[in-house]
Amino acid sequence: MPPRRAIHTHPGGGAPIWLLLAVALSLTAHGGSPWFQRSKVGLEVGPTGSQFGGSASDTGFAVRFDGGAIARAAAKAHAEYLVLWTREGDWAFYNSRLQPKAPGLGGRDVLREGVEEGKRLGLPVIAYCQVQYPSQALREHPEWRMVGADGKPIEGRVCYRSGYLEFMKRMVEEQLAYGIDGFHLDMVDQGFGPPYGCWCDACQRQFQALHGHPMPKGPTWDEEWDEMLEFRYASSELFERELAAHVRSLNPRASLDFNYHGNPPFSWEVGQRPVQHARNGDFVTGETGVWGFSALTVGLNAEFYRAANPGHPFQIAMQRGVRMYHDQTTRPLEDLRWELFTLLAHGGFVTIVDKTGFDGGLDPVAYERFGQLFESVAARRTHFGQEPVQEVGIYYSSRTRDWVGREKPADFFQAFQGVHKAMVYEHIPWGVLLDENLSASALARFRVVVLPNTSIVTAREVELFREYVASGGNLLVLGSTGTRGPRGGRLAESPLAELVGARVVRELESQDNWVRFAAADRSEGAERLAPGGRRDWPFLVRGPAVVYQPLTATVAGELMKPHRTWLHAEGRYNRDWPLSADAPVGPAALVHPVGKGRVLTLSASPDWATASDHATVETRKLLADAVRWLDPSPRITLRAPVTVQSVVTDDPVARTLRVHLLGYSSPPQTTPSRERPYVLPPPIEEGPLFRVSISVSGGIRKVSAADPTTVVTRRGRGVEATVSGVYDVLILGY
Repeated sequence: MPPRRAIHTHPGGGAPIWLLLAVALSLTAHGGSPWFQRSKVGLEVGPTGSQFGGSASDTGFAVRFDGGAIARAAAKAHAEYLVLWTREGDWAFYNSRLQPKAPGLGGRDVLREGVEEGKRLGLPVIAYCQVQYPSQALREHPEWRMVGADGKPIEGRVCYRSGYLEFMKRMVEEQLAYGIDGFHLDMVDQGFGPPYGCWCDACQRQFQALHGHPMPKGPTWDEEWDEMLEFRYASSELFERELAAHVRSLNPRASLDFNYHGNPPFSWEVGQRPVQHARNGDFVTGETGVWGFSALTVGLNAEFYRAANPGHPFQIAMQRGVRMYHDQTTRPLEDLRWELFTLLAHGGFVTIVDKTGFDGGLDPVAYERFGQLFESVAARRTHFGQEPVQEVGIYYSSRTRDWVGREKPADFFQAFQGVHKAMVYEHIPWGVLLDENLSASALARFRVVVLPNTSIVTAREVELFREYVASGGNLLVLGSTGTRGPRGGRLAESPLAELVGARVVRELESQDNWVRFAAADRSEGAERLAPGGRRDWPFLVRGPAVVYQPLTATVAGELMKPHRTWLHAEGRYNRDWPLSADAPVGPAALVHPVGKGRVLTLSASPDWATASDHATVETRKLLADAVRWLDPSPRITLRAPVTVQSVVTDDPVARTLRVHLLGYSSPPQTTPSRERPYVLPPPIEEGPLFRVSISVSGGIRKVSAADPTTVVTRRGRGVEATVSGVYDVLILGY
């Protein structure tokens, strides 16, 4: 433990002598590559009970929270690293000079216990340190609080441009002195909703100096608010970068990661952009969980983190409890297995969060299950970490998120997530593209790029898309893409008009729009896109829609407006209830060759519809058929139930494809006790039995399965497999 005295540097400045000694010892503790480059699975352990306010009277809190016991339990469960709680909003769990220690600990120091035992076991120990919502620090320094536009302090939130940065520098110095292997800095957000910050004196002075005028008085959604958003983003980035630089100046071998909120469902209010705030640590760390992100989004989050910081490891945290982080229940083994192997298949390394009981004790059943999971990971370790095979790039525009989504970003997320849902259900390999780091090389990785209601498209993006298509790429344009200016205003002319081969006449005011392919329509588009070959049948495509006038594009199908009644005219009709199709107003699809590639535009929004409350099979199939029209000869074709997710990776040196298969088999759920009809699915108790068929262009030389119970059969140039369980991986030699 560090000496109980004030921190003093040596006369020449820099780190104190005792800290340098601790760093030197830590450098020799774990040789080879950094822990985060060689690890697949680990645990994060911390007590539950005071997250929403602690009291010195709670002497039973964390009394059994024992760093040594936790390290031994983690090692016994085959965890490859341990993230150990050192500080939350009210308490520290070590002998800190800066924050009171949890009273139940008495004279014990959890961090010292954990680090000493970790070194004995060869287990890297990472310090978990909460950043935002520092209740104790704000009680001592109320001047650090965020301030709203109304001039009132925002309780519980700290401003990143305040003296809190220097406080955090001193806190990481304290913890580095224990010889830890790194930091996980959690909750580096600016709040998850109104009131928004920060209008404190320091922020107002700095904003005035930067822009020459005062801050706007709230979300005005104009040029000044554009400057304010940039200022807020910079506040978080500067805080992270300065703290990271301080840690590296003291111990360049200590890892540092910040919990990340740049992905859906988070937006500008948290103060993070997808790329800008993913690159400030050694790797990006995000979260999944059915309770907060949905079962389908587990894999999406992993690929989002990959795209936000390409070429770097990414960590995903999942929880042990059946509902959320702050309960002490334990999920069934198969439910944990499904989520863990989904994340590993997507290339991440995974931390299971164990929130202990109030007293800090460990649940023996949970650790038995962790051991079973991590042992099975070790047996399949060689099958993770290869390069993904991704046919379709799903584009994500943070500018559209901010300036069209504004304070309802779910309107944009829905389109992005709808494309993802369709690709997963249809077993079309997919990846994520982000506007901030878009490049020609990033686009070239995909045979098809989808723009899901990307309303704002900049001149730089247009040029990159033009080069991509001209070089042989295929672009799928959906719904309102290209209809808004840089701050969300409607445009008279779309910047994509030349690529689309048509001009925008207008956007429909309705969202209950319809598409039909007439029997008389003999175009290739109608043949390719009519749902199941069915003609003269209008089907609902819920979401935004655009009326196009073709210029050089070839058209197919009809976009149909919905009927309207006198109730609509009086504003009394429920907008959530769609009305049937009325009359055609424009083409449903436009295809336009550009150079060696093609642009296919769907004037309705099957992306938005597929993730809506009125999702139909037809909208999902429309997306899949559009992709297959653009790319009729994919490298790999896979057929499996919609309850199965597939992830394909390639080892080109060994000429080996791996097809990871994940069967989701949540049983039916009953009516919820509140917020009906929104239902949290029950956990998986039993693995499913399912069949898949796979074909690979160029053929398959040999095939095997990691699980000996999987039955594999050769069928001509392809294979069929019958899988029993939530996970297996097929290994295909080519």
